[in-house]
Amino acid sequence: MIQRNFYHLVFPMAFLVGLSLSFKNTPHLTGEHPTLAIGASAPDFNLPSVDGKRYTLASFKDAKILVIIFTCNHCPTAQAYEDRILQLTSDYTNKGVAVLAIMPNDPSSIRLDELGYTDMGDSFDEMKSRSNEKHFNFPYLYDGDTEETSKKYGPIATPHVFIFDKERKLRYSGRIDDVEKPTKKPNSQDARNAIEALLNNKPVPVTTTKVFGCSIKWAEKSDWISKAREQWAKEPVKLDTISEDQIKELIKNNSGKLRLINIWATWCGPCVAEFGDFVTMNRMYRRRDFEFISISADEPDKKEKALQFLKSQQASNINYIFNMEDRYKLIEAIDPKWQGALPYTILVEPGGKIVYAKDGAVDPAALKRAIVENPFIGRYY
Repeated sequence: MIQRNFYHLVFPMAFLVGLSLSFKNTPHLTGEHPTLAIGASAPDFNLPSVDGKRYTLASFKDAKILVIIFTCNHCPTAQAYEDRILQLTSDYTNKGVAVLAIMPNDPSSIRLDELGYTDMGDSFDEMKSRSNEKHFNFPYLYDGDTEETSKKYGPIATPHVFIFDKERKLRYSGRIDDVEKPTKKPNSQDARNAIEALLNNKPVPVTTTKVFGCSIKWAEKSDWISKAREQWAKEPVKLDTISEDQIKELIKNNSGKLRLINIWATWCGPCVAEFGDFVTMNRMYRRRDFEFISISADEPDKKEKALQFLKSQQASNINYIFNMEDRYKLIEAIDPKWQGALPYTILVEPGGKIVYAKDGAVDPAALKRAIVENPFIGRYY
């Protein structure tokens, strides 16, 4: 628990790189997409929404105030603010305030290690899934293909709020409030303060604030895939033998980490077909209190064949092969409730509690959700 609390105080380096802290009206850190200045007119747009419609600036012409929030699926800060955006929309819709969200990221520019706090990326289909899951009550627009709208507004991080008056002049740019963690009460409700001031024909008390969250994933960052492949190819892949007693200790899980274990074999078609999904999950979550372990049910004399398969998958996680031919001992050591069909996958909390068990091929989306919503991992910092 000490290790976990320390982790939440000190951000992983990968996420420090992905986070952005902006100052008043300053351009994006690299200077390529300046942030819209206070007093500027709202740039027009024509974007698809998860509800099947397309929206332009004119779609909200009857609103007294227009609130545009640049946010996304994958960012832990963005996820931390989802419920507050839902509440903001609910509180002000009947007062003439229109709220919409725009997803500014190029999905192909997001590294796997930037998905450590989520079960979804930022593709349009995944936006639809997240909207349905959270019951978004506002239009959620996709700008990931061209990012033309996002470049006009110049958001610094997700989430970044832009609030426009009746004439669609920008009156506020910045954060929703000053506390990221949903369980804590904010000290300053900056976005709400701006809305209330505009509704009452008063000057906005604070027009700009710093913005904390994940940096925008512009398309020019999309060379990460080739660089990542080169790095993954360099990671060593090993396959060690494991005994019945060692498996039992593995299941007890005294690691302090959430442990994903997959039992597979080279002769098992579904095992081979889905193995890449586990490699992807490992790359997503391995910087957190998480580890993926594979156990081959191949016969011990097939160790080299199993190792060659693992190398083809770039499976640099922990890999074992059972050292006995008696598969029933393997079954009992893993989970007495397991009937023996392959593949078999379990998620084990520290202390040995199995919180997910699946005979046959997994649903990757459901498994990632089980991982990221487990209290030992979580969606937020």
